Amino acid sequence: MKKFIETIKNIFKIEELRTRLGYTMLLILVYRLGCFVVLPGIDTTMLAQLQSSTQGGLVGLLNMFSGGAFGNASIFALGVMPYISASIVIQLLGMFVPFFRKLQMEGESGRKKMNQYTRFLTVAILCIQGPAYIASIHSQIPAAAFLAETQFGWSRFAYNLTATIILMAGSLFVMWLGERITDRGIGNGISLIIMIGIVARLPFGLMTEIGTKLSTTATGGPMALIAELIVWFLVIVATIALVQAVRKVPVQYAKRVVGNRQYGGVRQYIPLKINAAGVMPIIFAQALMLFPLLFSRFDATRGVAAALSNYTGFWYNLIFGFLVVIFTYFYTAVTVNPTMMAEDMRKNGGFIPGVKPGKPTVNYLDDIMSRVTLPGSIFLAIIAILPAIARILGVSDAFAGFFGGTSLLILVGVVLDTLQQIESYLLMRHYDGLMKTGRISGRSGM
Repeated sequence: MKKFIETIKNIFKIEELRTRLGYTMLLILVYRLGCFVVLPGIDTTMLAQLQSSTQGGLVGLLNMFSGGAFGNASIFALGVMPYISASIVIQLLGMFVPFFRKLQMEGESGRKKMNQYTRFLTVAILCIQGPAYIASIHSQIPAAAFLAETQFGWSRFAYNLTATIILMAGSLFVMWLGERITDRGIGNGISLIIMIGIVARLPFGLMTEIGTKLSTTATGGPMALIAELIVWFLVIVATIALVQAVRKVPVQYAKRVVGNRQYGGVRQYIPLKINAAGVMPIIFAQALMLFPLLFSRFDATRGVAAALSNYTGFWYNLIFGFLVVIFTYFYTAVTVNPTMMAEDMRKNGGFIPGVKPGKPTVNYLDDIMSRVTLPGSIFLAIIAILPAIARILGVSDAFAGFFGGTSLLILVGVVLDTLQQIESYLLMRHYDGLMKTGRISGRSGM
């Protein structure tokens, strides 16, 4: 405890770090306040049906990422998801389209251009998602809730257009907040905003579970609650291990003498992550598992659709876990490029001991990634279905989501990244790090 208090004091002794933390907290506060500002012209007392419809599936995931703003018909309802979608599309284009691949190799100038294209694509996605969201809330809450139409005489088209513009402005403002946090605050701003939305739901879920377990002995009582918290702690530890686990590939650099200085001649490592795909396989798999709902309209396939729509059912979770494994391999193959890694090593005079440069190096790195991705993908699939297992074992829906899935992975990954940045400031000022043994290792991306 004394070490922890001393670390906190050291953090606030560094003026730049103190300023960045305060700036980050201020912008996060602005974001959280905006999540409770409902779209103009909507009666807030009639949003219960909309909130109840955002508890599961992909819609529940969107509501979680937006910190509950999606279910509150907030001006920040669309949150950062359009920006995340645009980033994924641009990243995929960088692997398959020569123009974007060239931009990726141009360094800082190319990165700025790709960011600009990402913003343009975000606006295009908002032009689609904004009207779709307005149409969705029109179908889920009573017509009397739209005061602008019922009491002030607005036409449906005029209100939809106005609400869409407000939603687009809100989402772009959230994106701007994330970029400002990245530039002038601590951590990755977009990831922090998503994490804050997840954390905001944790106290409610925890208190709901505590109240459920302590209210009656039929649910297990205090001992069941203690067992759940211990299992939750162990799941968090295992998730941290998955996020941080890497396979180090040794790389030897040849000696070069430039003037009176010698460069190279040292052995370094390429850290190949066990889970290089992050949370994206779970998101893709959840989106794909919504397709069986389309077959619920037909009598011949209604039974199959019902079985594949049961979030706690055997077949749903079996197929869901299998899809997570497949998408982990796919996304890893897209984001990790052994050819580019081998080319960068060759340009810098590096080689893997015992492996010839060129094609053999590419094959060697590809084989290693294939081997390490298998246990990583299986572990990721287990984490993805843990919330369903928790529900089956009697954990409340509000708290079961924190036993695994995207919420836990994002929470762990972003916290590690943020702590790693704080630790770097401490070490630069010759203070001790946040841990007694070793340094904190973050993740490469979300």
